[in-house]
Amino acid sequence: MSLTVRTSHLDDDRPLLDLPPVADALAWVRRGEGLVAWGTAVRVDPGAGADRFDRADEALQALAADAVVDDEVGAFGSGLVAVGSFAFHDGVPGSALVVPRVVVGRRDGATWCTTIDPDDAPPVAGPRADPPPEARRDRPRYAGSTNPDVHWLDAVATAVERIRAGELDKVVLARDHAVWSREPFDPLDLARRLTARFPRCHTFVVEGLVGATPELLLGRRGDEVVSRALAGTVGRSDDEVEDATLGAQLLASEKDRWEHQLAAESVEQVLAAHCTSLEHERAPRLLRLDNVQHLATTYRGRLTSGASSLALAGALHPTAAVGGTPRDRAIAMIRELEGMDRGRYAAPIGWTDAAGDGEWGIALRCAELAGARARLFAGVGVVAGSLPEAELEETRLKLLAMQAALGEDPADL
Repeated sequence: MSLTVRTSHLDDDRPLLDLPPVADALAWVRRGEGLVAWGTAVRVDPGAGADRFDRADEALQALAADAVVDDEVGAFGSGLVAVGSFAFHDGVPGSALVVPRVVVGRRDGATWCTTIDPDDAPPVAGPRADPPPEARRDRPRYAGSTNPDVHWLDAVATAVERIRAGELDKVVLARDHAVWSREPFDPLDLARRLTARFPRCHTFVVEGLVGATPELLLGRRGDEVVSRALAGTVGRSDDEVEDATLGAQLLASEKDRWEHQLAAESVEQVLAAHCTSLEHERAPRLLRLDNVQHLATTYRGRLTSGASSLALAGALHPTAAVGGTPRDRAIAMIRELEGMDRGRYAAPIGWTDAAGDGEWGIALRCAELAGARARLFAGVGVVAGSLPEAELEETRLKLLAMQAALGEDPADL
């Protein structure tokens, strides 16, 4: 298949999430910048398996080899790009890489539009001219969880016992939260509400998966790479003194520092093999979001291996922030104890271009939409010092992000 790709400047400063003319758009937006896209030129299904990232990358490179590209912008995210999301577990389907028909991007105050046309393809609508219609909303209603709270608490307690017995150092256990509504959920409406509340996060919309992730798994721009590891969580307070105290307690928590160290080291071990230099903060810092505070460590490196952003994302996944350590033992324990299908939750989501540049986050603080139904997800890192009841409360704090965006009142649960 031959693709004709044209990128030109666009004189439009409206919010990116207001531009798609269709509800089933794709989006990757942070602080007003990023990409929105719609239509499908090519959809790559890489199948299951640990090599699904490589197969998706190879398919994009094959398309790029035959593409005719006219890019007058030359920006990070212009030209031939693809947006994707991947299944968490190796052995399940659900991964996809989508080359859209239209992409609108914005970076450093400049906006552009890319059209990607297969041979003899009919035209696709450009950015909408009018404001997006007001979404029809209805109050979401709780529909249960795959694993009831009492069973999930037992699973965490079992994991703690086995960690203390030396089986592994850390495992991340997640739970879901199903809701339904009398009106179908509007993914772009949810994305607008999320980006307004969490401007420091990457808001994403990819084939029904909507969320705002604080965790950048891997960004690559030329030979520069960046990754932000998060682990260790505490709530927020409206009182400034109490909020600062909560943050100080998190920074001083031996349990949370250990959990964070394992997550950060899992990133460092992978990136060090691909970089000549790799720098990071000497100690974790606080990342304060609207509803929680995290311990964060950012890595910046100079790439030498030539690996693409997608290949690096595949090598990093799953980090100890979402899987555990040692990796293989943690994944086996997740399958044994978690009691649900993660789908694309906690897996790489983002975009890449033909040169291998791109940005990949981890699908956190998210919901899987299916018409008027949705599944929300939250996970916690379990270590030897974990208390099951405290871990359950942490999942409730994290679920608040999507519950508020959906309009659900947690007090009604």
